[in-house]
Amino acid sequence: MRQVHEILGIAVLAANALAAAWGLVAWRRRSPSVVFWPLLRTAQAITVVAVVTGVVRTAGHHKPPDGLHYVYGVAPLVVAIVAEGMRFGAAAQELEGVEDPDRLTDSEQLAIARRVVIREMAIMSIACVLVVTLALRAAQSGGLF
Repeated sequence: MRQVHEILGIAVLAANALAAAWGLVAWRRRSPSVVFWPLLRTAQAITVVAVVTGVVRTAGHHKPPDGLHYVYGVAPLVVAIVAEGMRFGAAAQELEGVEDPDRLTDSEQLAIARRVVIREMAIMSIACVLVVTLALRAAQSGGLF
């Protein structure tokens, strides 16, 4: 089970780094990316599986070398949940000041939708960067490095 958890930890690092890089490049270019979302959801799924595996190992009375491993191991889930909440506020921020969205022209609606997606990608990409940082610390405190 230890090797599985270590492999999942490395997969968390790789998947979140890839999603972060892809999203940040797309955000910098101001170009919505269809590929980003499956990358993000895959990274999130791998993170959840890694955390569950860690919980199962803990239930089996395995103790990591450093007690902070628990904090760094679970924190990525908290980051993901908070980021998803922030993502929901992206549309509200872009619509701020718009009196009646239904009265906007199609091109104005499309421009707002584009800005919403780009803002959401930025939020989730930054969350992936945080997950990578926390996962690196979890790997270190867990004895992987």
